[in-house]
Amino acid sequence: MTSTSKTEQEAPRGNQVRPSASYSMTLRIKIPNEPGSLGAVTSLIGKVGADIGAVDIAGFEGNFIIRDITVKVRDSDHGDALVQEIKTLNRFEVLHVSDRTFLMHLGGKIRVTNKVPLQTRDDLSMAYTPGVARVCMAIHDEPENVYKLTIKRNTVAVVTDGSAVLGLGNIGPEAALPVMEGKAMLFKEFGRVDAFPICLATQDTEEIITAVKAIAPVFGGINLEDIAAPRCFEVEDRLKRELDIPVFHDDQHGTAVVVLAALINALKIVKKKMEDIKVVVTGVGAAGVSCSKIILSAGVVNIIGFDRTGAIYKGRKDHMNFMKDWFAEHTNPQGFKGSVSEALEGADLFLGLSGPGTIQAQDLKKMNRDPIVFAMANPTPEVMPEDAAPYVRIMATGRSDYPNQINNVLCFPGMFRGALDVRATDINEEMKLAAAHAIARVVQDNELNEDYIIPGVFNPQVADNVAKAVAEAAIKTGVARKGSVDDLSP
Repeated sequence: MTSTSKTEQEAPRGNQVRPSASYSMTLRIKIPNEPGSLGAVTSLIGKVGADIGAVDIAGFEGNFIIRDITVKVRDSDHGDALVQEIKTLNRFEVLHVSDRTFLMHLGGKIRVTNKVPLQTRDDLSMAYTPGVARVCMAIHDEPENVYKLTIKRNTVAVVTDGSAVLGLGNIGPEAALPVMEGKAMLFKEFGRVDAFPICLATQDTEEIITAVKAIAPVFGGINLEDIAAPRCFEVEDRLKRELDIPVFHDDQHGTAVVVLAALINALKIVKKKMEDIKVVVTGVGAAGVSCSKIILSAGVVNIIGFDRTGAIYKGRKDHMNFMKDWFAEHTNPQGFKGSVSEALEGADLFLGLSGPGTIQAQDLKKMNRDPIVFAMANPTPEVMPEDAAPYVRIMATGRSDYPNQINNVLCFPGMFRGALDVRATDINEEMKLAAAHAIARVVQDNELNEDYIIPGVFNPQVADNVAKAVAEAAIKTGVARKGSVDDLSP
């Protein structure tokens, strides 16, 4: 295959994923030390549809320069195609290819470090035996001391069974571990919460519940992650009832909180009220159910949800479970039974939690004035923003390379920070609603526009604002064991 035809084949199109840092690699290339040689490489990289980052000199060899060129590509196949194209250049040699994402993960991404020095015999006698015995008995005699004298006060378990990992599905506990490590990093970076990954070698509901209850004494909270529906609903519900620490399934509630925050601000722009809008939801799994619940709590009345079988309505028998039964009872007030395309007629919000290609851009023309589209499938949304642009007023996705990224990291670090600060026994609906409004308020009215309805994930105000709002809601609803609203005032 010639260079030209390959380039045409690989060139990015509107419905393809853009190059991303998640597929970032460094190419060590031996390049002739002649005018135009570097330009030949960089031009080819651009034609193949990759993005160039850094270009560094790694050394010299005779009449050649050794250069390290960092590039972003769309996926592994795209990266392989790029390398093959460079190899077709005369007198150029690809010496080594490093995948920067894999390099980041070598040996894991997190570790445990000591908070106090351990350098002398005195240090040892206080941190461990014999001095530690007195601390143990202080907790034995007064169990609440465990929050004062151990890591429990600031530690969360990130628990998974590996059954519904990101867009990867049921890949098991070992393969899920890099994701859980990443989650622990986010807890620490954004919420100052110490989190530890717990990947369980079981997908049995009772065994998961038993295992989490058994490790709970160490932790101040439990973050459930990537557990498949409908099992995740029962696991969370049971643990919330049987433990006295907060239990939070982030795939459900973190997504829901951020969706509500984005919707609050989007409705300000289009000047509509929650109770007046029609919402079409595709994907009635863990996130779809939770998102629907929270916007119902916020005042939305008319929601029509779809799964792979079709519209969910009261009385449907095929491919139902207890959560879809709940969904049927509380949504679709007119009993709509048609297609997604038909349901979009007069809709104000499309909420996608399903997969790519669920809707066609042309269908968006049927929506009400100033339509809002939250297409959150990753990495490829239900409809690409470029395709939706002619028909929608406000567009949001789950991706970082488009405006209005709906990302759970805006919620869970602050959520747990607030819950831990007041030693909450639960994370209830009031705390979730408070978190959503806190996130929405970070975007000031004079900043609000179609491309900025939700703050960026690195906005330093988010986690602190969420933590304070969540703590206040916990105190007001009686699930806090420590503090008062006055304690949280500036």
